[in-house]
Amino acid sequence: MSDAASDYPRITRRTLHDEVLERLRDMIIEGRLEPGQRINEGQVGAQLGVSRTPLREAIKTLASEGLVEILPAKGAVVRKFSAQDLYQVLEVLKALEQLGGRIACEQAPDATIEAIHALHRRMLELYATRERLEYFKLNQAIHTAMVAASGNQVLVEMHGTLQSRIKRLRFIGNEGPEKWAGAVAEHDEMMAALLKRDADALSEAIGKHMESTLRRVRDVL
Repeated sequence: MSDAASDYPRITRRTLHDEVLERLRDMIIEGRLEPGQRINEGQVGAQLGVSRTPLREAIKTLASEGLVEILPAKGAVVRKFSAQDLYQVLEVLKALEQLGGRIACEQAPDATIEAIHALHRRMLELYATRERLEYFKLNQAIHTAMVAASGNQVLVEMHGTLQSRIKRLRFIGNEGPEKWAGAVAEHDEMMAALLKRDADALSEAIGKHMESTLRRVRDVL
């Protein structure tokens, strides 16, 4: 295979489970399924055009992520978080991302750093066009990529579990132009530090971002 051909991204085939899972997760993140609301399988299945079997499998996955709770006599319910829940999760996420960022600054290949920078540039494009949900997904992908750049799989798994749990809360934390602009500015600081491989500056920027996230979301809660 030529070098040019190897530059193209691999084609991936998405399963019905993947499609239903993403759509259901988006409904929760955007608030179309609200915290505390029971997921009516018949109604949601009709909206998505799928049977109950793939829907139930998606609900099980979301339950494992912490976005959904399975309650006796009530079924699947969108999880409702308290301010204390949020604080505890963000405190741990901050520690994980600071550790991952430090290792990435020290060990990640240049190509990996540049790939994260490319995600950041694309995120800024989505911010400019105010494509909020797609912006948010890319925003979260950048957090994931920075931790993944550490090469520590245990760290990646722990971070992924907690990050999934509070996606809805982080999404609403960007409601309003001032809050959104603040989050973007914080990402700019994080990216500048990563590009310089300045572990101390990146750790400080991540801490600032997480503390600001808590304030932005706590206002909503």
